[in-house]
Amino acid sequence: MTSAARRTCLALLASLLATGAPARGAEPRVVEIVARRFEFSPALITLKKGETVTLRLKSLDVTHGFFQKALGIDLEIEPGKVTEMTLTPLTEGRYLTICDHFCGSGHGSMKLTIVVE
Repeated sequence: MTSAARRTCLALLASLLATGAPARGAEPRVVEIVARRFEFSPALITLKKGETVTLRLKSLDVTHGFFQKALGIDLEIEPGKVTEMTLTPLTEGRYLTICDHFCGSGHGSMKLTIVVE
């Protein structure tokens, strides 16, 4: 690991510790998201900066993607399975999240907005 990478990792760790990640044994808040042609439900979720949350996703029909680069999200949601990801957003803003697996003619409008306050 380079010294720059090491500094980045240490800065991220320090940030996580300073932002109030859940105490040992505390469960993160769960946000349920359902994917189906051609929408995510809900279409908007609000998260708190520094709060650890688990995104729990399921598809009602076909395989969908769930992608948001700035938040480090890149998931595949298969029908009949639950897909989970735990994250702690550290920067406030509005983040457009898209389905990045072609799922039909309305695929381009399949979006969800994540607001971090």
